Amino acid sequence: MIPRLKIAYDKEMIINLKNKLSVKNKHQVPKIDKIILNMGLGEDASDGKKLKACTDDLSLITGQKPIITKFKKSISNFKTRKGSNAGLKVTLRSNKMYEFIDRLVNIALPRIKDFRGLSSKGIDNSFNYSFGIKEHIIFPEVNFDKVDKIRGLDITIVTNSKNKNSTLELLKEFNFPINDKKN
Repeated sequence: MIPRLKIAYDKEMIINLKNKLSVKNKHQVPKIDKIILNMGLGEDASDGKKLKACTDDLSLITGQKPIITKFKKSISNFKTRKGSNAGLKVTLRSNKMYEFIDRLVNIALPRIKDFRGLSSKGIDNSFNYSFGIKEHIIFPEVNFDKVDKIRGLDITIVTNSKNKNSTLELLKEFNFPINDKKN
């Protein structure tokens, strides 16, 4: 089944973005390639039970099993060993990506306490948008009674945009609550 956000992108958003960005061809319109979710675990990465709980939570949020990331270097000041567990990562593409965006924008972000919008300054030099969430329990799939510790998430939205303005317009078209005044 095709997600409703993908249908809306194909039928309405491409036309709106063509007009806003004044491009001639619909293939020049920016699109979202993938979404990467990252959960750093810190000291809890070495504990098997906590690692499994975080894996279960992230797989409930995304609908896909996360991979365990490892440290590439040993750094004594951070008490890390090369090859030990660092965190969890999930990459979403195609239909699961559109379903996640739908749940993120319409359900999860409005549940954040004192939420005033996402910063427009999260666009990097590759014109991808990154932001962090302090509490992973904002997603309705996670049962907060069974959560032992509230963890943060980093979300990166990878686009094929050519400039910051087109990335911002693409995100606004997907109804991301971008606050231009926020620092």
